[in-house]
Amino acid sequence: MSGRARLTVFAALATLFTAWSLNSLVETGSWLPQAALLLALQSAVGAGARRVPLTRSLTVAAQLLVSLLALMLLFGGKAQSSTGDGLLDYLVTDFGALFGQGVRDVNEFAIPAPLTDGIRLLLVCGVLLIGLLVDLLAVTLRMAAAAGLPLLALYSVAAGLSGAASGSGGASWFAFVLAGCGYLLLLLAEGRDRLAQWGRVFGAAPRGRVAAGYSGSGQALAPVRTGRRIGALALGLALAVPAVLPALGGGVLGTGDGGGGEGTGLGPSIQAVNPLVSLQSSLNTQDNRVVLKYRTNNPDLSEQYLRILALDEFNGVKWEASGRALTDVPKRLPDPPGVSGAVLQGAVEVVTNVSSAQTYAQRYLPMPYPATQVDIGGKWRFEPVGRTLVGDQLGKDKFQNAQGAQYTVRSLLLKPTAAQLRKAPPPNEAIRAEYTKLPENLPEIVVKTAREVTRGAQDDYTAAVKLQDYFAVSGGFRYDTKVSSGTGSNAIARFLEDKEGFCVHFAFSMASMARSVGIPARVAVGFTPGEKQSDGNINVSMRDAHAWPELYFEGVGWTRFEPTPRSGITVPDYSRSEAPRNEPAAPTAAPSASTAQPSAAPSADEDCPPDQKRLGECGPTAPNQNAGSGGDGPSAATVLAWTATALLVLGLPLLPFLWRGRLRARRLASGDVLSAWRELGDAAWDVGIPPDEALSPRGVADRVVELGRLGPEAADAVLRISGAVERALYAPPGAEPAYGAAGPDVLLARAGLLAGVSRTTRLRALFLPRSGARVRWAASSRWAALTELVSAAVSRARTRIPLRGRG
Repeated sequence: MSGRARLTVFAALATLFTAWSLNSLVETGSWLPQAALLLALQSAVGAGARRVPLTRSLTVAAQLLVSLLALMLLFGGKAQSSTGDGLLDYLVTDFGALFGQGVRDVNEFAIPAPLTDGIRLLLVCGVLLIGLLVDLLAVTLRMAAAAGLPLLALYSVAAGLSGAASGSGGASWFAFVLAGCGYLLLLLAEGRDRLAQWGRVFGAAPRGRVAAGYSGSGQALAPVRTGRRIGALALGLALAVPAVLPALGGGVLGTGDGGGGEGTGLGPSIQAVNPLVSLQSSLNTQDNRVVLKYRTNNPDLSEQYLRILALDEFNGVKWEASGRALTDVPKRLPDPPGVSGAVLQGAVEVVTNVSSAQTYAQRYLPMPYPATQVDIGGKWRFEPVGRTLVGDQLGKDKFQNAQGAQYTVRSLLLKPTAAQLRKAPPPNEAIRAEYTKLPENLPEIVVKTAREVTRGAQDDYTAAVKLQDYFAVSGGFRYDTKVSSGTGSNAIARFLEDKEGFCVHFAFSMASMARSVGIPARVAVGFTPGEKQSDGNINVSMRDAHAWPELYFEGVGWTRFEPTPRSGITVPDYSRSEAPRNEPAAPTAAPSASTAQPSAAPSADEDCPPDQKRLGECGPTAPNQNAGSGGDGPSAATVLAWTATALLVLGLPLLPFLWRGRLRARRLASGDVLSAWRELGDAAWDVGIPPDEALSPRGVADRVVELGRLGPEAADAVLRISGAVERALYAPPGAEPAYGAAGPDVLLARAGLLAGVSRTTRLRALFLPRSGARVRWAASSRWAALTELVSAAVSRARTRIPLRGRG
């Protein structure tokens, strides 16, 4: 194996070894063999292009083109939104849609994420891109040391993401060792290749033919042994130092404890996890997949919210769940805090059977509130204050989650009345002190607006209803999921000024304003009830993700309010103001946000009251006439553009073949013997017989016959052409007889040359002819002539300009 081929192999191995660190980001490593296969194909294309040889830019272009085609063939047609059935739809449109789907999946799923087709495509594309950069630096440009930069970038991304997800310092020590070994092997391969170019190592005189840097017995000599020792020592220090020095923590290997809290002796604690990172992505996703299915005997499905956890701490930057102690899950959960016996007597016990999708990997268990009993397998822990179930730790960087879980929840359907809420006594001081805390940097507009809205309220319940109506009806707010999802104090102030946002803004703002007027408040995160199916199941999809405020009333407990003016969301009966309003009736089940279908009837916007408009209860609006092409397919211009692009991409490799055929036809059609002789020389050059200008025509003919291993007929044709060339060059004018068989003889000789070589050489002669170098020579000659002409013109112009002062 040549030195450059060895470098190609070790560059691919270094990339593959480093790509192993990405395995911690997904649930399974089945993507890695595909990446290895495509990486090998990309490296093989690069090796072949360098052997031709092609220029550096063409080598990279060939690798990139083949990699893109392989990716399109491998992943084409896998996009879930695929609607086309043509070749371009299969290879291009669906490929782009799958790439976008992968980006959305990355935003939606927690680490380790399920290996969807979109995420698989992103991983493979990333490995191929890094592999292309490593191959370019280490093999094409011969700078193996610089190839460590893209490898470091790949490892850093994997280590940073896995460390942030698990709370540890980063990737495992095995991934670090594997990546380091790959890079060291690449450096050693380059060092061996450079050493081989200098010949044998001084001081070693083995007999026979010996590889540079190695003795006759195959043992590495001093330079190679020293390089290996230095590499092993550096790798060992990188592993040992972070573990020995406490100040460095876990380093890139995550050997520390991640700085987790100690808890209170009752088990691990929740570490201020904010699950709202992907809520906006869920609401905006095009792939509205079902994440939960359930059956329930709840008589009022509009109240069947599935709650994940409560965010009860606002630090001015974001709302988050405070760190609290976890306990074992009791067989019967304690009664909800703050609920009086009168309210409990009017409650109805509800049984809900839930089944989560394989793609739902949330660590918190969605349940109706307040749950009284949970029957589920696996290792779960109970957080009593927020009444949530949290997946326990199963191993290093691995936790129990709800993926594919089937469980049964018993819960209470509380039915407080407006009178009970209005007559609620003041909350105890512990509750009030904890749940009315506000950050010092809370903008004045939040407190000022809250006081203006609740002016005249005689009790907390009336103030809460006024706040809810301000956001949902009278305040002029608009529901928009495209607004930036900031969650800090400044984001709340901006929301109150711009008056547009989605559930996060409405819930955070109402909870903050409630706290500012002395009402204990927190924010709950979960799902709206979903959409009932014909088989009795209720499907909860990604777009059903929701956030809402919970306000505390002594004797009633934590109570849901609904300030978000979103279609399909029901305002609780107990929170409706007594003033007569055209309040929409509660539907049987809250439909999914994705189920609204365009109506054929004209929009009723003119007849719909403003409050119902804001609640989204006026029916669907007229569909946008320009939103998509429907079933008519793409326009003719789009088809022509894609067709031209495809023909251009497919035609590029055929350009040398077409150019050679055109040149051959022009030479032979001229009837000139010397033109036919040049064509014969180029045909021999294409199969590996380079031209030799020092030989006579007869010497060139003998050389072509010998090296081309021509048969009798082809050899006679070559000799006839060489004889005609000699007569044309050396015979007196008019003495040489006419020779009209030059064209057929050249074609006969060319066929003999192609028949005498291997298939690979024959294909190379047809599609990558060596005589194509004449194009480069001609371009260089013309460029030189042009520059010489320009230089001469500039010189003449200078001589004609009179110099000042001459005379």
